[in-house]
Amino acid sequence: MRPFIALCLFVFTSSLLWSQETSMTVKAQVINAQNKESMSAVHVINLTQIKGTITDQEGRFTLTAQANDTLYLSYLGFKPLKVRVTSDMFRFDNTIELTELAYALEEVVLKPYQLTGYLEIDVRRLPVEDAFQYSISGLSVGYEAGSRKPNAASKVLGAILNPADLLRNIFGKQPRKMRQLQQMKQDDAINDLLASKFDRLTLQELLGLEKVDIEDILTNCNYSKSFIATANDLQILDAISECYESYRVLNRKQ
Repeated sequence: MRPFIALCLFVFTSSLLWSQETSMTVKAQVINAQNKESMSAVHVINLTQIKGTITDQEGRFTLTAQANDTLYLSYLGFKPLKVRVTSDMFRFDNTIELTELAYALEEVVLKPYQLTGYLEIDVRRLPVEDAFQYSISGLSVGYEAGSRKPNAASKVLGAILNPADLLRNIFGKQPRKMRQLQQMKQDDAINDLLASKFDRLTLQELLGLEKVDIEDILTNCNYSKSFIATANDLQILDAISECYESYRVLNRKQ
């Protein structure tokens, strides 16, 4: 009886290892859904394993994955697409189609400033939003405050330490994703993608958060409105990472 059980365990373990080995990579070609032409330089991210790549000149890519992983494909001017990895995708060549976005141009209203024609005078009239960095003893990074206020630094500390604050609620939603922040920053393909994007869509998928949650995190860490509005996604990721690491340090001291 014991040899039979041992044999069953060996067969089960061998089959499990074999299935893992055969499901190491997904190969696919990305094409334009409208004209069926191959698409190069499409960013492909495995959201489950936090690994990324881009398609070659023929629109092909190879990426490490397991069954039920989620792939996220994005390209400027095309609708982002999420694809759930199935076991069949490891055995066959796959074709993934991306659909172009139709943009409707909105009316732009220009609000002229009262310029005099003298550079020194006109520069002083332009609206400027100052941002100041505040440091907290025991932390290696500082925080950007939107305006100079006497209680700006204390607001930063209070936002992180308050047990009922919004930071605790948001960071508690996706603890696994938050712990993977450093892993995200170490992947060159993901960094290249985030450095070129400003729409927060890829960040939302990577972090499992809504855009409003991302903005709330940065606001509660006292990043200025101008930074939140103008920073690229890689800078936003760095800011969230610093905020989360500081949150963890201060939370452990409570």
